Amino acid sequence: MNIFTTKQALNQYLEQSRASGKTIGFVPTLGALHQGHLSLIRQAQQNSDEVVCSIFVNPSQFNDPKDLEKYPRTIEADIKLLEGVKCDVLFNPPVSEIYDGNEQWHLNIGELERLLEGKFRPGHYQGVTQVVYKLFNIVKPDVAFFGQKDYQQFLIISKMVESLNMPVKLVMCPIMRETDGLAMSSRNIHLTAEDRQHALILSKTLNWIKNNFDRNSLPQLKTQAEHMINDEPGLELDYFEIADGDTLHQATKDANSIVALVAAKVGKTRLIDNVLLVHGS
Repeated sequence: MNIFTTKQALNQYLEQSRASGKTIGFVPTLGALHQGHLSLIRQAQQNSDEVVCSIFVNPSQFNDPKDLEKYPRTIEADIKLLEGVKCDVLFNPPVSEIYDGNEQWHLNIGELERLLEGKFRPGHYQGVTQVVYKLFNIVKPDVAFFGQKDYQQFLIISKMVESLNMPVKLVMCPIMRETDGLAMSSRNIHLTAEDRQHALILSKTLNWIKNNFDRNSLPQLKTQAEHMINDEPGLELDYFEIADGDTLHQATKDANSIVALVAAKVGKTRLIDNVLLVHGS
């Protein structure tokens, strides 16, 4: 695996790849890699000739400095995992390589950035779009791969790509889960054994919603889901929504796509999860 820390060195390498007719697949990450990330790499390998993974803990998307400080950094383990799945390229830049001092950035994302995650993490999606825009311009991928677990993020990056007319195809990859159903997340390492048991109510509730989707009205499903989660000790529910998969507004049963999304603090760790209930055409 080729490892680059500067834009210039990466560009020189990728220019040669493009010149030989290779398509570039891209998986941007914050590191602390797990099997969910590796599933994105494998998907990228199936859909492109050369795969670039970036590891960059982006300061502009953390609205809480303590969260940024606490975010796990495991670069040596990450490199071993990437080598294990035969990733072609790792881009692991320092902050100074991505940002020049006090940069200004604002992208008009509309109300999407104020709903759900945006409401609880103000400014987060401006930071996400800022760094993804930069990384897309550095890597110039043909295809970029993101996990479904960050469903709202995928919608927002899709909107950015469309509004800025960026020449990249986006692919959303399925959520990877532990054997007990917990959605894989870099934050899971912060869960105590007790927290982890309590956290399982999130995926159990989403499964219950999926299995009962045709039997109950959406308000009934939402109310029952909130009861299930609130009855579990050790959890503080931020939101549970059954939303239109395109707008994240409250869904109606005839929507083209419907997704159930949940966010909760489990102990001191905030987790998100979702399930697709109706797949858009």
